[in-house]
Amino acid sequence: MMPSPNEPHQRISAEIEYLLQSYVKKHKTGFVYDAPFDVVLSDEDIVQPDIIYVSKERRNIITHNNIQGAPDLVVEIFSPKISYRDREIKRKLYYKYGVKEYWIVDPIKQTVEVLSRDVAGYKKTGMYDVDTPLSSPLLPDLSMNLKSVFYET
Repeated sequence: MMPSPNEPHQRISAEIEYLLQSYVKKHKTGFVYDAPFDVVLSDEDIVQPDIIYVSKERRNIITHNNIQGAPDLVVEIFSPKISYRDREIKRKLYYKYGVKEYWIVDPIKQTVEVLSRDVAGYKKTGMYDVDTPLSSPLLPDLSMNLKSVFYET
């Protein structure tokens, strides 16, 4: 059994979700969800990304109980204890099933790595920190200030 996420993880997740929700509502582009919400990639591969985005064009994969298929974007906030799972195992799964964009959030380094699906795998399209607003190839005009994501009270 996995322990529940710690406070920094939950705070960072809430901030990213809020900023994504704000963008999605303003541009009317789709739907944002947070864990726990199952993403059924296959009968054997069911995951719960920290944050999920599904474009309105693909809303048919959203069901009452889960998401049936690859979201357009997944966000994983990792800790040192589970970083291999998020960086390697989930990365391969997300690529295999067609997730277009994958964000890997590192709370310790205060960075977000943005990966975009390419024919040969995921390619890094940006590494963002508190001094560089995050942008996304998938979400035009998105500019996410990471100072608000990684703030500490």
